[in-house]
Formats: sequence, C-alpha cells, structure tokens
Amino acid sequence: MTKMFDLHCHILPGIDDGAADLKTSLAMAQIAVADGIQTTACTPHIYPGLYENTATSIRIAIAKFQAELDKRAIPLRLVEGADVHLEPGLAGSIKAGRVPTLAGSRYLLLEPPHHVAPPRFQYSVFDLIVAGYVPVITHPERLTWIEDHYTVFTQLVEMGAWMQVTAGSLTGRFGRRPKYWSERMLNDGLVHILATDSHHFKTRPPLLAEGRDAAAAVVGAQEADHMVAMRPAGIVENRNPCDLLQKSAKPAVVNTPGGFWKSLFNGA
Repeated sequence: MTKMFDLHCHILPGIDDGAADLKTSLAMAQIAVADGIQTTACTPHIYPGLYENTATSIRIAIAKFQAELDKRAIPLRLVEGADVHLEPGLAGSIKAGRVPTLAGSRYLLLEPPHHVAPPRFQYSVFDLIVAGYVPVITHPERLTWIEDHYTVFTQLVEMGAWMQVTAGSLTGRFGRRPKYWSERMLNDGLVHILATDSHHFKTRPPLLAEGRDAAAAVVGAQEADHMVAMRPAGIVENRNPCDLLQKSAKPAVVNTPGGFWKSLFNGA
C-alpha cells in the first residue's frame, strides 16, 4: 500500500471550522490511517478577523493532539501548516514566524477567496515567490470564479506556484462542477498534489486513496502516486520543487516565450 501524505486537513480540535472536539479529531485520524495516510499536515485557517490562529498556537495544538494519538497507538504523524488567506505583508508575517509553512518548509498553503477573484492575485503570488516561497494554491477547482479566470491558474503554474486539488472533487463528493474542473486541470497538467481538505469524519472524511485512483484514470497510476506520496513527502522534506517535478508523467504547462512575464509587466 502506498504510504500517503495528506497536506491539507482541518483535524485539530476546536481551532477553526474543522473538527469541533477531540472525539471528532480521533475519528478522523483513524479513518486517515485506515486509508493509507501516514502523515497529515494540520492546516487550520489563518483568516484575520475570523480565525486568529498563529504558528505558535497551531504548534501547541499539534503537540497536544499528537500526544493523544500516541497514547492511543494511532500511527499518524502530524506536521504543522495552515490554510492561509491573503493579507497585506504576508511574506513578512511568514518570515517573522507568525504564519507557518508546511512542516517548516518553503511551501505554503494559500487559499484564495471562494467567491470573488482577488484583484492582482498573480502579483500577490509573485511577491511570495520572490520572497523564496512556493505557494500551493488550495482547491482551485472549487472556486466559483474559475470559469471566467481559468487562465489565471495557468499563469500561476507558469510562474512557479503549485496547485492542490481536493481528492473528493475528483470523485464527485463536491458535485459535478468541481469534478469537471479538477479533471480538466489534470488533463492540462496543472495539478501537483492531491489532499483531502477534510473537516469531519462523516461529512468530509480524510479519504485520499479514492482521489488517487480517480486521478490515475486521467494521468496514469505513477503520476497519481506522485501526487499523494512522492511530491507531498518532498514538501515535508523541503526539497527543491524542480527535483519533485522531474518525475512528472504529465509535464505542467510550459510558458510560451515571454508570455506570462510580458502580460504581467504590461499590466494585463
């Protein structure tokens, strides 16, 4: 069985809109282990004005929950992270240690607004890349504005951002529309990793294997395994993104000469 890494899970009890209590968190952990997940990134929202989590508070919550898992011999390794929303000075907040990256690596989960395309989104992502980070855009296939801004995600990949698709989108758990866009992104070579984005053991369980299998039908078994094992493991190890993409069976979109950068600096 492939040992999988889930790098987007709201499993920590009582810290955001995910697991409400320890019982729920433990049930989620047991499902994850049974599914073949060996490492989970605890990624509560950091959303100023709504979820005021910090790197310190998240690490404390992880240590407490890891102790509960160990006490019950549930073999799930937890690493830190956050589902980070855009805010002014985000790169500075990361450097100052207020906002955590995935397992302390150069990779950062970045959640765009769900219903409105953020102005100058490419510029915000570019600022993070220049600062030395690899933004991993979460669940683009579920954003309501993807239809009218699909080229934005192509541009983001061209400039060095990564895309993370939710496993349940590929299996239809979120409906026909996210299923369509997740499959299209796979076909277009825009997807780097899969994750569960789990919030509950019943309504949004941490099931990753079914997404891997659905992806395999589109991009092949080897590339699907890379999306749940090799690449997320490389993120936890803070490996160079170029090394993790060399084994891709379906290369990501290649930028046309001057295409993205010309549009960026011409204000397109």
